Amino acid sequence: MLRERTTLNISEFLNYLATHPEAENKLPPLADLSRELGVGVAALREQLEVARALGVVEVKPRTGMRRKPYSFAPAVMKSLNYAMALNKDHFLAFADLRQHVELAYWHKAVKLLTPKDHDDLQALVARAWGKLRGAPIEIPHPEHRELHLAIYRRLENPFVTGLLQSYWDAYEAVGLNFFTDYDYLTQVWTYHQKMVDSICTNDVDAGYQALSEHTDLIHQLLSSSK
Repeated sequence: MLRERTTLNISEFLNYLATHPEAENKLPPLADLSRELGVGVAALREQLEVARALGVVEVKPRTGMRRKPYSFAPAVMKSLNYAMALNKDHFLAFADLRQHVELAYWHKAVKLLTPKDHDDLQALVARAWGKLRGAPIEIPHPEHRELHLAIYRRLENPFVTGLLQSYWDAYEAVGLNFFTDYDYLTQVWTYHQKMVDSICTNDVDAGYQALSEHTDLIHQLLSSSK
């Protein structure tokens, strides 16, 4: 069990956010915080910008500063965007990480889903098939993203969901939501149908197998996009 008191290497501003739950309503002005924390306003302003980049605080003209619910995704995306700017193949490495995370958490995630979640997943698949079989054909990318995130939504693990959300943000940033053909999309949604049907019939292992085979298609897409 973790110790109740630990020494954490974070700024005075982040420590204030972490130890003041009421900050979700409204934070004091920087001048007031400067006096309370014994930190200069200029230093606090720099710490505030870091906090904003991490997505843990928001600043609006009329409402002032507020603490936001914790999400891992903003910090991941800041680093990932820089990594992809250095070398686009970093996205391939991150995609590989995401695939392993989905597989590792599959059984735990699907067991937490409710009957209402099952209905929502079936509706997403139906909507995607409607787009693929429509005239004109549409790429069901919003459904693709939403389906994968919905399967893991009840884990209550901000680090898993943050990584998965960041993958889809990066997927869109590199344009893969457009880089597909009809045969590929048909195969992808056939696997999605198998995954969802397996979830709804409580055949978790069959769904896992479909997800695993589905990742092979993703490798093909990523290889063809290089």
